[in-house]
Formats: sequence, C-alpha cells, structure tokens
Amino acid sequence: MNSLSTEDPLAVTAVEAIHTGDVQALVDLLAEHPVLATVRLGDCDMSRTLLHVATDWPGHFPHGPETVAALVSAGADVNARFHGGHTETPLHWAASSNDVAVLDALLDAGADIDAPGAVIGGGTPLADARAFGQWSAAHRLVERGAHTTLVDAATLGLQDRLELFFTTSTPSQADLNHAFWGACHGGQHTCAEYLLDHGAEVNWIPPWEDLTPLDAASRSDATTLVTWLRDQGGLSAPELPA
Repeated sequence: MNSLSTEDPLAVTAVEAIHTGDVQALVDLLAEHPVLATVRLGDCDMSRTLLHVATDWPGHFPHGPETVAALVSAGADVNARFHGGHTETPLHWAASSNDVAVLDALLDAGADIDAPGAVIGGGTPLADARAFGQWSAAHRLVERGAHTTLVDAATLGLQDRLELFFTTSTPSQADLNHAFWGACHGGQHTCAEYLLDHGAEVNWIPPWEDLTPLDAASRSDATTLVTWLRDQGGLSAPELPA
C-alpha cells in the first residue's frame, strides 16, 4: 500500500484522528496498519503524507507535537515532499500556518530547516513564513538556525544581518528593490530607510503582486512607515503614472 485515495475509509479515519488531536486513535491505527505512516494520500497527480495532514492550513490542530512524534516514531519521513504544483515539506506547511509548536516538533525530529521547494520562489520554509506574514514562525526559524537571505533580513527587521550583506557583497538593484519591498511588507521602518539610502526604488512593484512598497506597508498597518514613505515620494499602485 503505497498510496490511498483521500476517500478511502482508512485515510478518512487517520485524517480525522489527526485533526481532532486523538493521538491514541492514531497510534492504534499505525499499529494496526504499519505502512500507514509512509502512505501517500491522493493520486499520481497530487498527493501528501500524514505529516502534511498534521501541518495543513490552518494548522494548530490539538496535540500537534504529539501527533508529529507518533507519526515519526512509526516511520514517517519528516522531509517527505508534497507531490503536485510544488514540493513543500511538512515544515513548509507548519511555517505557512504559523504553527510554532509543530514547527519545533518537526525540527526536533530532524526536519531540514532550509529545505527548498516553497510555493514562494521554490525557497525554504522561512520564505513561506516571511511572505505570508507568519512572523512567529519566521522568527522561530531564525532562532533555530535558518539561513537568512537579504530579503529575509529586511522583512524581519534583522538590521545587523541586513548591514552585513553590504559589507560582504554589493546587492543588485533587483535584490535591493525586493528587500525594500519586503521591509515595507514586514513594517520594518529602520530596514526600509537603510535600503532606500542604499539605492532601492521607492515605487518598485514586484512581479508577483500589484502592490507598491507603500501598499505593502498599508496592508500591514504600518502607519508610521506609510507616512514616511509618502514623504519619500511613495505612491500606491493606482497613483503611479500610466
């Protein structure tokens, strides 16, 4: 049994046990069906593991860390990949759900903190957490040793790491603009000011979202940053010249 339909009674029972936090029921199922921990739910076009089920949006299912421990103890691959439009691991999903407790459980079980494959540019779990504004998960990943890019540092307000990039390299204009947009998305005034001083474009719009840095800051309710951006010539997307 390498895969199960999501409508198979065994799959339905396992998912229900995970989402309701019934760890004992899950343990009993795993004992009765030893391959269940490694089975994939879905079909050849799209499938996931039970660890993905445990970390799926919106996350924070009851007894999540205990569920992770039970699955890993039964043989689940903590770094298993989603099969479909991306290749995210359960850690990517925990980061996207801001589920810090389950994130810690996965890392304690050996999850690759810098695994690629995110829906955000094929990046790491930190890329997902940062892009989706899941700040608790993002900062926890940094605390646990995640590699940080220029954009990560700017978005999370890691000023010392941000400045270090400029002492060891010369960021491209594209990287500067992306980091500046990220700082505004994260409401990080000091980082935004530093990047604008180093040549970032105040009204740059990213290819993935029709929002200027001002729009990103407004969406994040960073009112002081919005006022400052206005003073620097920042405009919202509808205000830009055609």
